[in-house]
Amino acid sequence: MEDSAVNWDWVFGRYHDEIVSSGKQPLLLLLIGLIGGFVFIRTSTRMIRAQVKWWPGNVSAGGVHLHHELFGVLLMLGTGAATFAINTVHPWRDILAAAFGIGAGLVLDEFALLLRLKDVYWTREGRSSIDAVIVSVLVIVLLLVHAVPFGVNDPRPSELSARWFAVAIVVVNLGFTLVTALKGKPWMAFFSTFITLLGVIGAVRLAVPDSPWARRFYSAERCAEATRRAKPWRRRKAKLVSLIGGKPNPVAEPVPQRVAAASSSAGER
Repeated sequence: MEDSAVNWDWVFGRYHDEIVSSGKQPLLLLLIGLIGGFVFIRTSTRMIRAQVKWWPGNVSAGGVHLHHELFGVLLMLGTGAATFAINTVHPWRDILAAAFGIGAGLVLDEFALLLRLKDVYWTREGRSSIDAVIVSVLVIVLLLVHAVPFGVNDPRPSELSARWFAVAIVVVNLGFTLVTALKGKPWMAFFSTFITLLGVIGAVRLAVPDSPWARRFYSAERCAEATRRAKPWRRRKAKLVSLIGGKPNPVAEPVPQRVAAASSSAGER
């Protein structure tokens, strides 16, 4: 029993050494606040959409629906101003970081609305909000583990050979990143700046069918193959996004012009 028990002293010691002593606790709390704020508000909107009677509805003021991105912006502004206005030492720095993360979660949940300046929350366009949350979480995780862009630390000025070696690594990795971006994989290209292997994978695999790389270098047969390869990935991504954020509203079928004209003439009669 003693062997299987968790050694909490060791766990807390590691947490103190890796997180507290290195000054990364505010960043960790920001991440927790972001995830918590997003999970709460997305759960709330799904409950409202399902018309659960005991769950509070939308917030309105003077007949105007107040989107939760408004509260997120106010929370981010308030915590940001407080960070500059007061001496942000423990525990205030940690509290403000967590509150800022909650505000960021509320804003990113409606990222698509800010991007398109219209309410696309439950449409396919609204899925970009889920992408924004996922990318933000991954970026903060990379900062927590001190990931270095292109995998190179700054060499000492006196080591000329080390400097040129670092430049060569950056150029090679940047090449993989650019090819990945041109192949229509922007998120993979972004994270390849921290994880070189992602850039290699993105560069050697088929491009997205409508990407600049495919339009410039692919034949019709190659584009057809890329389309066929992309379908399973897009289906899996759609299922994942629907699992996280809920299924989008079905797209209304367009009314044929002949049917619309016939209905109009029938109404005039």
